[in-house]
Amino acid sequence: QVQLVESGGGLVQPGGSLRLSCAASGFTLAGYGVGWFRQAPGKERERVSCIGSSDSSTYYADSVQGRFTISRDKAKNTVYLQMNSLKPEDTAVYYCAVDPYGSSCFMGYTDGMDYWGKGTLVTVSP
Repeated sequence: QVQLVESGGGLVQPGGSLRLSCAASGFTLAGYGVGWFRQAPGKERERVSCIGSSDSSTYYADSVQGRFTISRDKAKNTVYLQMNSLKPEDTAVYYCAVDPYGSSCFMGYTDGMDYWGKGTLVTVSP
């Protein structure tokens, strides 16, 4: 069964850090772009970060630039999102998805993403 599973979310104080994982099963993530997205209560889903199929290209939303880092471990078939200096406005459910065409995430074309995980909740609160 092809699926992505996010993990690593939780409750953290402002200024803290979390590392989210996006683990793939049933297929190999290597060679595919992957994106992280988030959706806060009452808001639309927004693009957070992308990593290209060759890992040489990355994208970060302005709101997380300099604080978040996307990376891939091919041996573990997993993509990570390291989140530092967390702010209350980072509170959201975080999702990962595969970019089968290699450009959808970078173009902000959410409909082009596939194999969405069920998400992991990140809560930043004192």
